[in-house]
Amino acid sequence: MKVSARNVFKGTVSNVQAGAVNAEVTLKLSGGEQLVAVVTMASLQSLGIAVGKDAVALVKAPWVVLMTDSGGYRFSARNCLEGKVVRVSEGAVNSEVVVQLAGGTEVFSIVTREAVDELGLKPGVSATVVIKASHIILGVAG
Repeated sequence: MKVSARNVFKGTVSNVQAGAVNAEVTLKLSGGEQLVAVVTMASLQSLGIAVGKDAVALVKAPWVVLMTDSGGYRFSARNCLEGKVVRVSEGAVNSEVVVQLAGGTEVFSIVTREAVDELGLKPGVSATVVIKASHIILGVAG
């Protein structure tokens, strides 16, 4: 599969919470992390998503928000994953920041150079990856 999304997470569906219009789908990644995605019931049915099925989660890098200090706040975003910055590639306006989660999964984020400076993002710095469940696109084979 070739896609333009920088983040392609492979995993197994570990939970499905069906609703009237949408469903929450929890995907367990190979490193043990979990991602929660929100999909329509129509997508759930047409893709045949069910517990135990392998799936991929696609997340474009600009949809990934980074924090270095949550200051004790809780957020409405379902996916807040802890990790460490492993690479920062600076461009003229934006930078690509790669955060490695505890299980080894790498998450790519595109943020402004100003944000890199303000947050002190550099290799070794602890960071939290924030991804809204509605920003995750699920896919299955076949």
